[in-house]
Parts: sequence; structure tokens; C-alpha cells
Amino acid sequence: MPARRSRTENWRESLLQLQERNGALEVSVPTAESEDPNDPSVRKNLVWRVRILDVRKDEIWVEQPVVLRKHIALEAGVELIGVIAIGPNRWMFRTKNLGLGVFPLNGERDIPAMRLEAPEAVERCQRRNFYRAPTAGIALPPCECFPLLDPTSVVAAQAANRADILERQGAAPDGAPPVVAKIGPGGADKLLLPEVGPAFPAMLVNLGGGGVGLLVEPEHAAALNRHKLFWTRIDLGPDIGAPLCAVARLAHTHIDTSKRAYAGMAFDFSADPRHEQFVVGQILRYVAHLQRDQLRRQAKAG
Repeated sequence: MPARRSRTENWRESLLQLQERNGALEVSVPTAESEDPNDPSVRKNLVWRVRILDVRKDEIWVEQPVVLRKHIALEAGVELIGVIAIGPNRWMFRTKNLGLGVFPLNGERDIPAMRLEAPEAVERCQRRNFYRAPTAGIALPPCECFPLLDPTSVVAAQAANRADILERQGAAPDGAPPVVAKIGPGGADKLLLPEVGPAFPAMLVNLGGGGVGLLVEPEHAAALNRHKLFWTRIDLGPDIGAPLCAVARLAHTHIDTSKRAYAGMAFDFSADPRHEQFVVGQILRYVAHLQRDQLRRQAKAG
């Protein structure tokens, strides 16, 4: 039997192997079924890598999702998409958060764990879109990356980003109104940028406790060899109101079989610590919206 088919049918063994290696499962809150993942105006999926703690008959126990050291409160009953990632291959399945449990970590201390409903089967993701299977899909958020040339120049740009997003959300800005600069031949408005180099596109493939994982196409990957600090603009869709900006420091890279570069980046808020709480707050707000709308759809369907 081909290895890929074997792994599809024996997904539990794959999870057990990942657990033995302290590996992770990827989880995401799905958006509405009617939304087109290729439409830039719709919500995007945030993906978390959560360590596998235990694989049981009917449940998979994992660590709680975290963003910047803050636990993501996923409500019991919320449906999720799970992804088993082994090398360049991925298998996707539908699951549900069964609530929190207490897991004895290494027999020394108890930690809260998220209990996921074990699937009956998994589906191999497509080759070209490795977060899409026949019955489930994840729309990854686009991210614009700029090499950061002067780290001290981010303070005003971060303040402008906060003011712009809060204004669009109808909230009171924490400082001056958004600052715009006239750029380009048409004099189009653009939010103030710090001192940066030319931008390149990426996709946000996962969000972790202190940073992000970005996927960069081969034609843009060279920028990762020349710079360590980047100004990132993450677009989550209409809920936030504008791209969420933050400084990220390159921690490590590797090249996949398609010559794309995976870049692990750690957020850096040293120039303006206030921006960290703002970014955390916006991500928590976004996840709360996804859960609220899903539970509302479940209530209508039930």
C-alpha cells in the first residue's frame, strides 16, 4: 500500500508518532461555509500549532492555543478544523472542542488541555493548496512584509495603525488620528510606514505563543537572507478593519519541496510595548467574532 494512502487510513498511528516526538496538531476555527476563501473581503483562518498531549479512543488532548503568551479561549462545542502535518504532507479533518481537561504533564504538574473530538477519518490535502481537502479548507491570511531599516521609526507607524483600526471599529483612538503619506504617481493615501525596504508578499500559516510562521514564494525568499527585522501587515479580512501591523524578527527558515521558504518569526515590541497588548486584543477579538457567529449558526440550524 502506498505510504500516503497508508497514512490516510492509519491517521491515528501518525498522531501517536507525533505525540511521541512532542509534535503538534494544527487547529483553526472555520469561517462560514458560504464564504469563498479566495475572496479578499471575507474572513481568514488563523491556524495554531498545539502540542499533542494524548491520543485516546474518542478524543485528542492538546495544549490550549496561545498568542503572545495569552491563551485563546475556545468555547466548548465550537467546531474546528484539524490538520496533521508530516513533512510537506497534510491531512485535514473536522472536529469539535469538547472542553477543557486536566492533563498531568510528565507526571509532575497538571496543565489545562483542550479535548478534541477524534475524527472517524481524515482527508489528504491538495498538492498545490496544502490547506484544502475535498470537504474542508483553510483560507490563510495574506501578509505584506517590509525589511525594517530603522527600528526606531516604528513608534509613529504603530500608533497610526492603532488609531486607524480603532477609528474604523468606532472606538476611541489611544493617540493622534491616523497619519497618512501621499505616495505614488496618483498621490494615493497610505498609512504611515516606518523606514523600510521594498515589500514582498507572504502567507500566515500559523500563529504561536510569541510569533508567526510565514510562507514565502521562491521568487521573494531571497529577502529573508538579507534582513532579520521586518515590518509585517497581516490582513484578517473585514472584522479588524485594516491590516494589523507589527515588527517581527526572523528566527529560522527552511525550504520545502516546492522551493518555498517557511520563515519562523518572533514578534518584537521593544520599541513600543503598548502595541503588544493592542495586537493581542485584536486577535482575541477576531477569534471571539468567529466563535460567536459559528455558535449563532449552530443555534439556527438546531
